[in-house]
Amino acid sequence: MSEFKIAVMKGDGIGPEIVNEGLKVLDEIALKFNHKFNYEEVFVGGCAIDKFDTPLPESEVDKILNSDALFFGSVGGPKWDNLPQEKKPETGLLGIRKALGAFANLRPAKVFDELIDASSLKPEVIRGIDILVVRELTGGIYFGQPKGIFKENDILKGVNTMVYYENEIKRIAKLAFEIAMTRDKKLTSVDKANVLDVSQLWRDIVNDTAKDYPEVEYNHILVDNAAMQLVRNPKQFDVIVAGNIFGDILSDEASMLTGSIGMLASASIGGKVGMFEPIHGSAPDIAGVGIANPIAQIESAAMMLKYGLNLEEEARTIENAVDLVLKMGYRTPDIMSEGTRRVNTTQMGDLVAKAVGDV
Repeated sequence: MSEFKIAVMKGDGIGPEIVNEGLKVLDEIALKFNHKFNYEEVFVGGCAIDKFDTPLPESEVDKILNSDALFFGSVGGPKWDNLPQEKKPETGLLGIRKALGAFANLRPAKVFDELIDASSLKPEVIRGIDILVVRELTGGIYFGQPKGIFKENDILKGVNTMVYYENEIKRIAKLAFEIAMTRDKKLTSVDKANVLDVSQLWRDIVNDTAKDYPEVEYNHILVDNAAMQLVRNPKQFDVIVAGNIFGDILSDEASMLTGSIGMLASASIGGKVGMFEPIHGSAPDIAGVGIANPIAQIESAAMMLKYGLNLEEEARTIENAVDLVLKMGYRTPDIMSEGTRRVNTTQMGDLVAKAVGDV
């Protein structure tokens, strides 16, 4: 029997609802493959503010760093909107990413054939797309200094600084090329090198890194053109690598190709402990009413098994279970279409958990 310690952060909004469904599926994996998952609940974001009066308590960081993986729900909500920036839930989220040293965020955008009609784009545009956005996570404009709101000559001024160091770009580029080697050997690097010096450095280092991967076909694209091409012709992309802010925006755009942001998982890796979470946020407007789609959280569990615990067969089992449930016609409200059967959050989790034993 293999034993793993998993830190579980249910969090805010719909977080507790969907994390519970993810744990339900993980329990079935443990049973099927003779593993033992030991869960330890931790608090980050709004729930941490309520419990500890800070969005990222040191005690919770220590627990997470002593785990094999962090299974993460969501943070934030209107309850905490009026707090100072350093006390807001999102500050805790940025802080835990930094504390983990998880410099790479992997965000897949894959269209299930069963959900073709859920997308706002034409079926012929999106059918068969399978994109992976590799986003640099611990540098760039979200972390650069100086930053803040200052008064200059009696006028308020907001400042954020976009900074990248050579080693930060090199390591994310290297990871992106290595991932591309395991897929279709095609990589697109996104920047704004025509106007930003930091992007020119990004481009230069990606070019240099490419020399070590002659089998990978790669190109550069400006971020505004990338945003347009994702809608116009998404099938041209396989692996996309981008800095923190560009990757954040483009991966959310890519998510809508699939029909619902509630379908997409993410993995933050590269540090001592990986962090695995859905990309959709806390969705406080639908919290507690049983309509949240847990599939992104369940798919995050699959990414945790693959990238965090090196359990690839187990990860594929979850992916196949989700596919089976969708083929059977079950849908949460966000992905409903004519002829499908509506289920709530708990029912969807139950169906996927059962399907783990059937695939």
